[in-house]
Amino acid sequence: MTVAGRKRQVGLAELGIPLNLAPMEAKLVTELPTEAGWQFEPKWDGFRCLAYRAGGDVEIKAKSGKSLSRFFPEVLENLRALSPKTFVLDGELVIPVDGALSFDALQMRLHPAESRIVRLSKETPATFIVFDCLLRKAHQSLLLEPFEVRRGALETLFEDIGEDAGLTITSFTRDRRKAEKWLNDRKVSVDGVVAKRLDLPYRPGERAMLKIKRGRTADCVVGGFRYETARKQVGSLLLGLYDKKGLLHHVGFTSALTDTEKPALTKRLEKLVAPPGFTGDAPGGPSRWSTERSADWQPLRPKLVVEVRYDHVTSDRFRHGTKLVRWRPDKAPAQCTFEQLYQVAS
Repeated sequence: MTVAGRKRQVGLAELGIPLNLAPMEAKLVTELPTEAGWQFEPKWDGFRCLAYRAGGDVEIKAKSGKSLSRFFPEVLENLRALSPKTFVLDGELVIPVDGALSFDALQMRLHPAESRIVRLSKETPATFIVFDCLLRKAHQSLLLEPFEVRRGALETLFEDIGEDAGLTITSFTRDRRKAEKWLNDRKVSVDGVVAKRLDLPYRPGERAMLKIKRGRTADCVVGGFRYETARKQVGSLLLGLYDKKGLLHHVGFTSALTDTEKPALTKRLEKLVAPPGFTGDAPGGPSRWSTERSADWQPLRPKLVVEVRYDHVTSDRFRHGTKLVRWRPDKAPAQCTFEQLYQVAS
């Protein structure tokens, strides 16, 4: 066999796992499964991707099928430096910042300027958390093997890898009680729990796993509000939390308001309009949440407190819109601090 022939056999396109493979996904459910035969893993807050290696060729593919390679050069270097020369791995790209995972730092990588990407790759290097092994040898796909077998292959792979920086294998438990504790843990790095059947083959593109995200609540100051686009009636409440210096920072919003309550609420809010509203980070500041309407808001005196339900926090902000649970007239605004977001449940 010629050298060229050997290269073709171990090329990325000839590994045995398509480069456009859609990762297996998870269906959102409300409770952990109770029957035997499940493995539970933390749901990490990052970019889902597949990592391919064939000799010196390495590729990172996002869930969308797009290449992430140019945005994470340090991850390519880490994968290329491993002793195993052939593999396809399923995992999550994350960036730890100040002891937590920063989704903002990941988003900042998706930038056209190569100089910025290179600088950020050194300042905030990404870690690849691996949770499935789809191939260990060329032309020997593990897709049809049960997950228990694939997990064993992954652990064997990591015996060869050792403690290489920038690459780690995900933790897991088969104890439902421990998985419940993960769900109640308010550490921002864990986005929930993923449950996988041990006998499950890899089903590309299917929601064949389960994910459980426990809603959490926080008491927030209403630091401002926005009118609806078409009429001068409250559309959303802007939420704030106090830091240790006593500054009120904008942390998100809730628009879960009924049409029947909006007229009276609008009048109530308008009586409290007074700058500055937020004394720390305010709506309209530079972030990935910024929109054309970011500066179009009414500041309020910090008098009102609401309890909201949220699913995740990143960079001291609620990732998504929150659900209004109730008004808290019994709660002093000064009691609404960031500390409640990072308390770990016992």
